[in-house]
Amino acid sequence: MNQLQSFLIALQFLTIIPVRLRAPADDKNISNSLVYYPLVGGLIALILVLSAELLSNQSSLVIAVICLTLWVLLTGGLHLDGLADSADAWLGGLADRDKTLAIMKDPASGPIAVVTMILVLLIKFIMLNELIKQQDWLSIAITIVLARSALPLLFITTPYVRKEGLASLLIQNMPKSLLKWLLLIIIAASLLLSSFTLVMVFLISFLLLRFCMEQRLGGTTGDTAGAMVELIEMTVLITAVII
Repeated sequence: MNQLQSFLIALQFLTIIPVRLRAPADDKNISNSLVYYPLVGGLIALILVLSAELLSNQSSLVIAVICLTLWVLLTGGLHLDGLADSADAWLGGLADRDKTLAIMKDPASGPIAVVTMILVLLIKFIMLNELIKQQDWLSIAITIVLARSALPLLFITTPYVRKEGLASLLIQNMPKSLLKWLLLIIIAASLLLSSFTLVMVFLISFLLLRFCMEQRLGGTTGDTAGAMVELIEMTVLITAVII
């Protein structure tokens, strides 16, 4: 197994950073790329923090809007797309599993999807502004890393309800034991570097969102996984500001 290949696959999937794979991706390297999701989150955080520092002569509002825009651009709106599809499906699905899954496959976005994305981005912008004022770069970085750590945690604890899709390739050959140790290390490091409350809010948010997925769908999809990233980022940022 090529670890560099796995990292590049994770970078290619989670960001728009141009990546050239040395060889065609095989199933094992695709699944192993989950190991590098937190690292890619750290890279995104580093880019945002460095950008904020370079703009330090500007107001916090200017820095926040540029950093949020860069954040969305770097990820290619990947998780926002999942959030929009999930928001439409949760309202339009009327608690019906099959209807919910069908709506999530529809590429069109309804009013609830647009409103949800605007609210989430607005909240993230306001929280970023406050954290930038405080120069609390650590909370921003931990938020991004924890949100991406939620993806492998979700996939090793929750059934995937579709037979097809990108996430199905990730799940087939997951290194579950390695992922469990990695996630334990990330949570322990987050506890040491930040507040206990921040990590607990992350875990509670994860469990609540996972519960909602299991109740409605019996598991997760790529869209609900993406929605989870956005909602965890929002929730942990709010917590970092108010504690």
